[in-house]
Amino acid sequence: MDAVSDDKGLVLVVEDDPAIADIERLYLVRAGFTVHLESDGRAGLEQVRRLRPAAVILDVGLPGLDGIEVCRAMREAGDWTPVLFVTARDDEVDRVLGIELGADDYVTKPFSPRELVARVKGIVRRSSGLIGDAVLRVEDVTLDPATRLVARGGIRVDLTATEFDLLAQLMARPGRVYARDELLSLVWGIADYSASRTVDVHVAQLRAKLGEGNPIRTVRGVGYSVVGREG
Repeated sequence: MDAVSDDKGLVLVVEDDPAIADIERLYLVRAGFTVHLESDGRAGLEQVRRLRPAAVILDVGLPGLDGIEVCRAMREAGDWTPVLFVTARDDEVDRVLGIELGADDYVTKPFSPRELVARVKGIVRRSSGLIGDAVLRVEDVTLDPATRLVARGGIRVDLTATEFDLLAQLMARPGRVYARDELLSLVWGIADYSASRTVDVHVAQLRAKLGEGNPIRTVRGVGYSVVGREG
């Protein structure tokens, strides 16, 4: 079922609870998105491939194929459409697993519909490439905003939209230390400083993808920075 608005992009909502799905649809349409609803994971995965949405909202506890498996299948197929997980489990392990599989963000039930819309706007904005045009280089890491490609030592590194913009923010000013709450505001567009653990999880995943010896540094008690080797 599709609901049409003033076309800020199509959001695919995969949620098996009709009441929650309807609330998500209502608020997203009010925010200017077109919405397509599915109630199970397999149908949702088919619609991702058919509709090419701007973003996907995935309930983790879906019947048949759960949200984590849908996201895993998307990423293994090279589909980096932004994904927002909705989960009833407020368990850090679940959230970390979702991000490791390539989720861009998550909210925990019960959630504010306005917060959900804000998170969707954030991941859509991050995937649209609304940052500067100059290619960024720190040591052997290059980041091209125009093509949304990152490479290390000439080898491509696949990143989610959130991981890309987090790295771009850090690389734009090498040596500059960013506090966690500052990164939340600049990259996620939110001021919920209780969510600062989100930054740590994404940085850890970013480091894992870039590999050992990457230029991301932790400034204990403050936040993160990207620095090149001296000399």
